[in-house]
Order: sequence, then C-alpha cells, then structure tokens
Amino acid sequence: MVYAVFALTVIAGEWSFCVERSQAIQEESQAEKEANLKGQAQGGLFNRWTFDQQKSGEVPAGFSMLGFGEGAAADWTIKAANDAPSASNVLGVKSSCQAVTCYRLIVADGLQYEYPDVSVRMRFPVDAQAGGGGVVFGVQDGTRFYAAVVDLAAKTIEVIRVVDGKELSLGRRSITPKAVPWHTLRIQRNTIISKDFIETYFDGQLVVAVQDQALAIGQVGLLVRGQTALDFDSLHAIPLFSQRPFSAPAAY
Repeated sequence: MVYAVFALTVIAGEWSFCVERSQAIQEESQAEKEANLKGQAQGGLFNRWTFDQQKSGEVPAGFSMLGFGEGAAADWTIKAANDAPSASNVLGVKSSCQAVTCYRLIVADGLQYEYPDVSVRMRFPVDAQAGGGGVVFGVQDGTRFYAAVVDLAAKTIEVIRVVDGKELSLGRRSITPKAVPWHTLRIQRNTIISKDFIETYFDGQLVVAVQDQALAIGQVGLLVRGQTALDFDSLHAIPLFSQRPFSAPAAY
C-alpha cells in the first residue's frame, strides 16, 4: 500500500497538478489502524491507578518510596473514600517534615517516559496551612527529579528541577482554585522542532509553561513537600503523542 503524493507547480504562468506514487510511507487500512491502536494500548504505554483494587490500610502496590531532607518517611496508605473521583479508594499521604525542602516521593515501578503526560486528582484538607504536593517526573533517584507542586494555602503552582538535592525553580504562578474538593493537576512535556517545554495545567487551565532541555527519560509518580497531608486519586501516565501541528492549517 502507498500514499499518493500531490504536487502543485506553476509552468508558464499556469497551475499544473500532478500525482506521484511514493513507496516511502505505507497507508494503513481501517483494520490495520485498529490493530495498531490495540498494540499501543498494551505493554504499559497507557497506565492508570485508581487504588481501588487494594484494601484500606495497605501500602500501594507497584510503587517505590523515595525522598530527601531531614525527617521521618511519609505515610502513603490506601484509604476508603466514597466521594473519590474513582470510588471507593484513594491514596492518602501524611508527611511530618518541617523543612520546606523536604520531599517525599512515590514512583511507579518499571515505567519510564521521555515525554510524559501525567495527570492526577488531588484533595487538600480544608484547613491546609502549609506544604504542598503534586506530580513528579523525570525521576532518576530520590535527589534528581522534576516536579509540579501545588501549594493550595499560598495558591501557587511551581515547576522545579532537583539535581543532587539542590532545587531550582523553573516557573511559579498564582492560581485561583475552583470551589470544589477535588482538583486536577496535569503536566505534559512536549517538543516542537528543537525546543522542549513543560506545560502545567491546574483545574483544566494552563498555568505554567517553561522551556527545559535537560529533562531525560525517567520515572513518574507523586510527591509531597514539607509538612503536608492530602489525598490522590486517578493517576494517569502515558507517553505524550504531540497534539500540535508543525504549521497552521491551510486557509483552503
């Protein structure tokens, strides 16, 4: 199967239309497309964790706990929540770290992404006074990673890069959270031509977009910063398939 390549040329002031046959790109039939899509959905490309298959009080299966900074390890525990976006369980976490630069991570085992698209639902306590949490990506180990951190008390989102335990803020913006208990956080690492950038969305709105060429393939997961308690649900992770064309669509 082949694609037909169309060409328009101008000869002696007149338009000439021709069709060329190309063997370079194969055309897929509908059956082949469906088979390829099914193949892409296998082998761990599309991952979703609702934490509903485990019992309340258990440690989440398929994840490893990392982190740095003085203080006790965080308590990551499955717990029942009938009002969860995906009932009936959520992943709750409590960290007693006092330092702002104390990070506690939980990352999915056996999965690595170069251009991750990660989203999660999150709920902060009504009386949240400090700390924050969000998604972590490009994780090499407990001291080398990227993160998008929501501080609901300060009403900010910050994208950070941590290398050997040293934190660099790549971008920080104010947010106006919706008046709902559960919020949505999403990050995408995208690329256009030679530029790589990270886009962060909160409650469906693009909040922070930063360029960064240093991000390498790594694990993804969740994190909390400082003294924090919150709940997570419906964690999704896929390799990003670019949604952006290389140029604007033609006017005709």
